[in-house]
Formats: sequence, C-alpha cells, structure tokens
Amino acid sequence: MRATEAFDFVIVGGGVAGLRAAIALADRGRALVLTKAEPAESNTGYAQGGVAAAIGDDDSPALHEADTMRAGDGLCDEEAVRVCVEEGPGYVRELIEWGARFDRGADGRPALGREAAHSVRRVLHAGDATGREIGRVLWERVSGLGTVDTIDHALVVDVVVEDGRAAGVRYFDRRAALQEVRAGATLLATGGAGQVFRETTNPGVATGDGIALAYRAGARVADLEFVQFHPTALKRAGAPRFLISEALRGEGARLVNRRGEAFMSRYHAAADLAPRDVVARSIVRESEQTGGDVFLTLAHLDPAYVRRRFPTIAAMLQDIGLDLAVDPIPVGPAAHYIMGGVDTDVCGRTSIPGLFAAGEVACTGLHGANRLASNSLLEGLVFGARAAQAMTETPRAAPLKPDRVTADGAGAMASPDGANGQPLGDQAGAISHQPSAIASIRDLMWQCAGLFRDRDGLARALATLEAAAAAPRPPTIQGSRQLNLAMVGRLIARAALRREESRGGHYRSDYPARDDLHWKVHYVDQHHG
Repeated sequence: MRATEAFDFVIVGGGVAGLRAAIALADRGRALVLTKAEPAESNTGYAQGGVAAAIGDDDSPALHEADTMRAGDGLCDEEAVRVCVEEGPGYVRELIEWGARFDRGADGRPALGREAAHSVRRVLHAGDATGREIGRVLWERVSGLGTVDTIDHALVVDVVVEDGRAAGVRYFDRRAALQEVRAGATLLATGGAGQVFRETTNPGVATGDGIALAYRAGARVADLEFVQFHPTALKRAGAPRFLISEALRGEGARLVNRRGEAFMSRYHAAADLAPRDVVARSIVRESEQTGGDVFLTLAHLDPAYVRRRFPTIAAMLQDIGLDLAVDPIPVGPAAHYIMGGVDTDVCGRTSIPGLFAAGEVACTGLHGANRLASNSLLEGLVFGARAAQAMTETPRAAPLKPDRVTADGAGAMASPDGANGQPLGDQAGAISHQPSAIASIRDLMWQCAGLFRDRDGLARALATLEAAAAAPRPPTIQGSRQLNLAMVGRLIARAALRREESRGGHYRSDYPARDDLHWKVHYVDQHHG
C-alpha cells in the first residue's frame, strides 16, 4: 500500500459494529477495514452469552426497553434505548437470513435464554459462542464484497483532522511502517478497554485505542467512570481469566461460598440473577466474610444438558482439569465492558464532523451506568448500521445533548505533589521508564480504580497517570500502546474521582449512595490542547 491512499470510508475495527457498517457501505463507495490483529480477533468473538432481542411471544420492545432502563440505574438515554430495542429484532432476523446458526427449540424457532436483569427469556445464542458465530456470518458477508478492502495487523495511532473535519487515519502496518489513509468519513469501531485493568475478560486487543484516538483528536468522551466488572471470570492461579458466561446462571447455576452455601439472596432479591454490579460486589464481600473463594456450581443440573448447552466453557475448563457439570468453579470479578466512550448521537456522529463511532467504543447513553446483559452485540448491529447511513450524508458534528455537562477538570485533578507526598514526576517515571510499563498501568488501575473506589486511591492513580499520558509518545507500536493505556486509564480515574456517588458500575466506598439530586447527569471530557 502507498504511504497515502484514499477511500470513501475507513473503518477502524473488525467487530460486529465495524463489519455491519462495512456491509451497509458496500454499495455506496470504497471502504477500508483496518483490524488491529487477525480479522476475527475482537471482543465480538469473545461474547459467549448471546444477543438480546424482543422476538418472543411474551416479549416486546417496550419490555426490553424497561429492563434496559432499569439496569442502567437512572442514566440511560431514552432515545438510544428505544432505537436499539425497536430496530434490533430486524437486524437479528437479518443475521438468521444470512445463515447465523442460533440454537433452536423443539418447535424450530430460536431458543431464548435468560440472563440477569431480564424479565423474560430473550437472549438468542449459538451454544456459548454466540459472538464467534455472529462474527463468522459478518466476515463471510464482508469477504464477498468487492468494494470493501481489509488490512489486518494495523495499529491506528491518529485520526487525521484538517480544517476541523476528520480526513482519515494514520497507522502502523504489520512491518511497523507508518501509513496514512484518507477518507471522507471515518468510523471508530475499536471495541472496549478491558485491558486497562489487570484482571479482565477482554482479549489483548481491547486497549481503549478508539477512546484515546478520539480524545486526542479533540472529540468529546463521556461516562468513562462507568466500567462493568463481570462477576464470574475464572479465578484460578495460573489459568487465564476467561469469562464464565452469565447465561449459566440464567439456566440455573448458583453462586456458593466456601461452605457450599448459596448466598446471593442475602444481597439482592433477584439472588443469582441480580444486576452484574451487585453480583460482582457481593462475591467480593462474601469472600472477605468467609475467608475463602466463591464458586459457581451446576452440580444440581442435568450433566448432559450442561455440557451440551455450554460446550466452549466446558472444553476450556476441561483443559485445566475441571468438569463444568460436576465441579465447583472458582470465580471472581474482572473488567468486562465500558459503558462510557466517545460521545455520539444515535447515528454515530461525534463532535468532529466526519468522525463516527459505534459499538462499545461509543457512548450513545444506551447502557447508562450499567449495561443489561447481551445488549452489546445488539448495540453493534443497530448502531453500526445507523453510523453507516450517516457516513453517506454531509458530515456534521453531533450537538451536545441537554443532559450532558462539559467537565473542566476542576476538583478532579490530583494535587501538584501527587498522592502520599510523592512527587508527580517521580510517580510517572515509575511507569514511563519501566520495561513492564503496561503491566504497571494495568495493576494500578485494578487496585485504585477497580470494583471498589475511593478518593485516595483514585487520586493516587490519577497523579501517576497524568504525567504518563502527557509524556512524549515514542514513534513505535509499543510506545503508542502504552500511551493509549495511560490516557484511557487517566480519563477513567478522573471521571471516577469527579463522580461523588455510587451508581451502576461505578462504586465509591466513600460515597456509597446514589445521589440523583447532584449526579443524575452525564459528564463529558474534551481535549483542547
């Protein structure tokens, strides 16, 4: 590829949102999809549970909307929710027409599972590898489109902005050579930021690049304090922290303490199907009270059904000597999904004309303070397609929504001397010049901005990351990755320090109550330097 090439559209990311956009754009011009690793390596492929859509006889978009709003803990954008739940079933049926192999019931219709905070069974699934199946269908569709090109192992490092408009991106190719591509419209569909934290269910590519790219370009970002920590990641020394899907609890799995006692009913009326943030904190508290691990058990269910329904998880556990159908599975929370992201309207427009965002990297307000289980794949389908439509129109910026407040950082910055009396420069240097800088950032975020937060810990994290994020960026792939992690970590810590209440995925032990009087508002940050 030449150092500079022009396309009508450039899409950064090969997950569900980016691919659905590429399909919609195929007959409107030439599109380029840039993927960070192998084409199928994205958060989409790791989504086990399923895709939620109101297609059941006892369901409706209105009921799905109510469940989504309830899970979002008072901060969902009503328009975004309504768009997603009303348009979602059509996109799911489209997947079925394209050959998606969702599980079927005895009547031949899609089998519907139930997950936490859903009032009915509405989750379509393909075993316990739904994301992988949806990704397969979308990639097959994209590969047959002559107007869509794909470049893998491309790390995008900048959005090109000229005269106040996005004009393309710069990226390192697989040979670590810096390239530039121009486009009339640019879509960020880079997925999440779970790798900002030491413990995460996300793949290695989920480093928050899209948030960092947009922020550096001058776009607004919103709600970054709201990080969802999935309650049930495998917790076993020496084994990866892979996701143990919530769908298991939807089928009857129970959380038990070291004595084998089911305990969730003591923390929430919905017991094992309480919202994710409640379950995650309850697991930690139960472990502290009992002095031992928490386990997920399916031993009371039919073993053949368990292995048939969850073949991927069963196989992963078998590799480390555990039988999903019989053995208690040690679990604990891990960073899973970020509700905040690049501030957009319901058509994916950002505050920069020509720059769009869709999927987990975007913040439409759909999820509020806490995402309803299995709404993420639906979000990618709906808003990926809507962004594609907007990308064919005259570029314009999304206006600031009435319920969003632009933050100036006042009261949210650490003191000049940092935390615990240690100079800020020394703290930043501890991260900036260590060979294990990325591991240091992730450890700091897990300790200070994880499941339980307080002012001292957040100020310590912010003091360390402020200078690390502001340090000159080495012109290397590793340097860009480190800078992005530091920048996104800093934005999360700053937003969490600013919000002096507890709501959804954001929990402050020094402000444990929800405070609608002062904090029922979305804060946005914007870089002006």
